[in-house]
Amino acid sequence: MTSKRYFPPELLYDFLKIKNDQINSKILGYSVNGLPIYKLRIGNGKQKIFMWSQMHGNETTTTKAILDFIPWLLDPLRSDTLNLFTFHIIPQLNPDGAKAYTRFNADQFDLNRDSIKLSQPESKLLRMEYDRIKPHYALNLHGQRTIYGAGVNGGPATLSFLSPSANPERSITPARRIAMSAIASIYNSIRDELPLGIGRYDDTFNPNCVGDTFSKAGTPTILFEAGHYPEDYQREVSRNFVFKALKALINHLEGNNKTYDTADYYKIPENINNYVDLIVSNIDISFKDEIFKNQQLAIQFEETLKGGEVVFLPSLNDFSINLSQKAHRYIKLPDNYFNKPISFKQDKILKNSKFDKLFSVKP
Repeated sequence: MTSKRYFPPELLYDFLKIKNDQINSKILGYSVNGLPIYKLRIGNGKQKIFMWSQMHGNETTTTKAILDFIPWLLDPLRSDTLNLFTFHIIPQLNPDGAKAYTRFNADQFDLNRDSIKLSQPESKLLRMEYDRIKPHYALNLHGQRTIYGAGVNGGPATLSFLSPSANPERSITPARRIAMSAIASIYNSIRDELPLGIGRYDDTFNPNCVGDTFSKAGTPTILFEAGHYPEDYQREVSRNFVFKALKALINHLEGNNKTYDTADYYKIPENINNYVDLIVSNIDISFKDEIFKNQQLAIQFEETLKGGEVVFLPSLNDFSINLSQKAHRYIKLPDNYFNKPISFKQDKILKNSKFDKLFSVKP
């Protein structure tokens, strides 16, 4: 399977061509542009686990991790797991967005803000399947930007989790308590391998979000967010950690781990927006007819699809004599590296041949 960020529907179809009697595959329906949306059913246990990925088409890491997880489930050594659980998996809810590598569907809707109106065919299919299955657990799999750190003192948030709120008061309902215990178990299973890279997502209630809706309905729901690991812009390391997190969850649900309480969940550091991709120092900046000497320049990579690959374009984020953000990479320029100051405008893509030569902008 591909090790690149781009995961269009064609790659999922290639996976589905591999026939296995233990996988029941069917088309649930179709996207706005008429692409099929598949659901896989694996196992025959009484406990039903409903999981979906690529609700946002450019969040591909968890989809690839699911396709790593499925062969693990089908290992003959895991027959007891398949007798305990039935897995209902939608590996790619938004195939139009996956093809275009965009967050939105073909109607430019964010499917994770459509839980009340259910205005989109993809949203309707997800809700109809949820209502039909009546799952015991719901796993909402996403990807997050490189801007997040795992707490103030942590590193990049390679993985983040959330037990979504069920109401504006963020009450710890029975469903949330179950999900919190499971997340704490996952955290304790993998934190030695990722000691500064696991975060807890903000739990502000949003009734338009699918996870909040399912949590409100009484289903223990877990949000997975695959994020950045140092120098891993293709997110292959993150993919492997999502796979490990899924295995740890199943181990917990099988009763092989101790029960954790809400205090254990809240020990996980909360995500904080405190990272940029790159900080360049010893650079002169032109801004509003003024020249600022010897500055630090913060750069955020913008992802775009070009020639069937995701490329990373340097976008100007901020500048200061001493920036407060952390960066995934730091570079100090030689004196007078540029012939003239860099003209700063926030979110402007930096196009400069000397910059391209010095820095890798296609990580």
